[in-house]
Amino acid sequence: MRVLVTGGAGFIGSHYVRQALTGAYPALRDAEIVVLDKLTYAGSETNLEPVADSARLRFVRGDICDAGVVTEVMRGVDLVVHFAAESHVDRSILGSADFVLTNVLGTQTLLQAALDAEVGKFVHVSTDEVYGSIDEGSWPEDHVLEPNSPYSASKASSDLLARSFHRTYGLPVCVTRCSNNYGPYQFPEKVIPLFVTNLLDGIPVPLYGDGLNVRDWLHVDDHCYGIQLVAEGGRPGEIYNIGGGTELTNRELTERLLAAVGAGWEMVRPVEDRKGHDRRYSVDITKISTELGYRPRIDFETGLADTVRWYAENRAWWEPLKSRAAVTGG
Repeated sequence: MRVLVTGGAGFIGSHYVRQALTGAYPALRDAEIVVLDKLTYAGSETNLEPVADSARLRFVRGDICDAGVVTEVMRGVDLVVHFAAESHVDRSILGSADFVLTNVLGTQTLLQAALDAEVGKFVHVSTDEVYGSIDEGSWPEDHVLEPNSPYSASKASSDLLARSFHRTYGLPVCVTRCSNNYGPYQFPEKVIPLFVTNLLDGIPVPLYGDGLNVRDWLHVDDHCYGIQLVAEGGRPGEIYNIGGGTELTNRELTERLLAAVGAGWEMVRPVEDRKGHDRRYSVDITKISTELGYRPRIDFETGLADTVRWYAENRAWWEPLKSRAAVTGG
């Protein structure tokens, strides 16, 4: 079996690859894993170092918008797990062109190549942000798409493309939509690693607006576990929400992070709210739970403590990233 993992040197993609190559997913025990990654600022081969010596890993540096490269790596592939995306909301507000190019055109290029290669399954990894904002309750998979940022609009567009390739051509596509991920190897522009690394260095952290925006938190390991369940048993043409079950306001999250590193509220700097800042996200995971047996396995308290510890013990990983990138906040 051959699996193509796009964006496999990024935060979530590299976790999936490491798990696949270390026996976490029995269905992939003997699979060849082909990673296609452009290695933008948020992707690094360092993320794959724990499995770099595996004979089952093949790394290809390339752009998902490059039809020639995509066609080449798609040969003989049985399963595509498509993580590759521009994903930081703040960056999309500053400039949306890269988001449209990678998330929309790149996805179309992959879908066409997968169709031509008669791939057996294509899992398109998306986000709960495509739904917009919800004051109460949780979104089911058939909720209307109302994206509010250039990032989420580009992901919604790619979701619709994925659906169209199933409806029009019969390509066996599934779409997953996750809530906010956290865990080791997350690039330090996202809120949890940004806050943790700032606080470890005695640097104040920025809190948007009144801090009452609500997010559901999902450990990256649970997310990848859910994706693998969809890869193995998801019905083609279907969408599956993957959530973590822990909703916190940004203020509550900040309080927990301050406590985790022994810092006080004086280390928080209120900043002007993000443009178009969605108030609350919440996904209904009934479908994936009922059909595929998914449930989050890592409780937030344990997952957060482990994540903070990882950043404290792995300065050599994140310090170079912060020194060379314009880290803007989550």
